[in-house]
Amino acid sequence: MTSPSHAVDWPTAAQVARRVARPGPVASRDELDELVGGLRTAAGDAVEHVLRVTRMQPVAPDLGDVRVVDRATWALANTRSMARLTDPVLHALGDEARLPESQAARLVGAAEVGGLLALLSSKVLGQFDPYGPGRPVLLLVAPNVLAAERAMGLDGPDFRLWVCLHEQTHALQFATAPWLADHLAGRLGDLLGDVTATSVGLSRAPLREKVATVGRALVDAVRGDLATPLDLVVGAEQKRRLAEITAVMALLEGHADVMMDAVGRRVVPSVRTIRARFEKRRDGEGAPRLDVVLRRLLGMDAKLAQYRDGAAFVREVRRTVGVDGLNAVWAGPENLPGEREIADPRAWVRRVHG
Repeated sequence: MTSPSHAVDWPTAAQVARRVARPGPVASRDELDELVGGLRTAAGDAVEHVLRVTRMQPVAPDLGDVRVVDRATWALANTRSMARLTDPVLHALGDEARLPESQAARLVGAAEVGGLLALLSSKVLGQFDPYGPGRPVLLLVAPNVLAAERAMGLDGPDFRLWVCLHEQTHALQFATAPWLADHLAGRLGDLLGDVTATSVGLSRAPLREKVATVGRALVDAVRGDLATPLDLVVGAEQKRRLAEITAVMALLEGHADVMMDAVGRRVVPSVRTIRARFEKRRDGEGAPRLDVVLRRLLGMDAKLAQYRDGAAFVREVRRTVGVDGLNAVWAGPENLPGEREIADPRAWVRRVHG
């Protein structure tokens, strides 16, 4: 995964994440076996339920593989996906994208990315990944699921199924719209290409300028003024492209969030308790100040807004034109909502349904 043209030594980034990531909760062998088996069962059971509540028709023969992983394995999988997404951008930009040529510089990049993945590896419950090598895969991060259900005092089997309902809805989205993965990768590649080209000057700046930039970012994070780390480098056109990607991500996250609750109490008896306690957890109630700062610095507050904006869009469209009318969104890229339509669902209904 590494060549002289790469700014990051990806295998080293994975090693850094493995070493820096905090250990998971302590559990007995029996508890771990029950957790892993329960997650695998829940992932299988969730498919039938999301097919029923979404009424979506997958084009792909199945929804992909399921893997129950630890934090280090999640980080490794993400370095591979990140490499696959960024490599075409670097090759397309040619010499202009060959930022740090030395091995030492690539190792610095690896340390930065690895540290970031180590932070995130303790927070992610599940992730559907259509960009790794081989088949699409659903990654369920067992220690984080265990830590979350303990911290919130939730029923284990209910919570595990609830998490899998969300993630299998993502898998169904990509199986129903097989063009979606390439569409998102293309839009992200365009944005990364612009950002890479315009940030070459920053990468060659003196060390003091880099430190000043990071310092300003940290101050903005503490003050709550930083919407997303990309605000440091993007211009007006790049922000427009970012808004387009954000609108699609809001749809995907909001749709999965609505559907995981739509199965109802007959499937997940404690769903209302789970939702109430999980929303408090998302809002960071009782979180240490450092954790709040990290959330802002990593753009996780923007991620939270995606869930809520997208969920509001899905609920309003479903009320207006029904579930089948909502499913028109998966027909092709032209039916995806734009930034304004996420905030104004009826505008999307008028454009798509007349």
